[in-house]
Amino acid sequence: MSNIPAELRYAASHEWVRPEGDGVYTVGISEHAQELLGDMVFVELPEVGSNVSAGDDVAVAESVKAASDVYAPISGEILAVNEELEDSPELVNSDPYGDGWMFRIKADDESELAELLDAEGYENSIDEE
Repeated sequence: MSNIPAELRYAASHEWVRPEGDGVYTVGISEHAQELLGDMVFVELPEVGSNVSAGDDVAVAESVKAASDVYAPISGEILAVNEELEDSPELVNSDPYGDGWMFRIKADDESELAELLDAEGYENSIDEE
């Protein structure tokens, strides 16, 4: 069974969201998603300063098996990207909830977080796949 940290919120499309304070959130893909994709070979990250809407495809995670879009779980401005992934995309595999984070976003509307799944809801959604 995949590790699904209880303190995070999840999109059905397998992104996780962690609050950092002041309306800023860190986003990555879940352990389940990286297991499905396999070994990462390249991660294309969004542009810092760009404004995105919830559901927009903002990044691409490319593995030995497939390339998969990564979607913005909430609307806002991209504040930072994890530049370590350029040289070490495998961090997404080895530490999806830590060093494998993808980007930080300043939320336009924090009420969008209520539309995301809690750990139990996310676990139920992947059990149904």
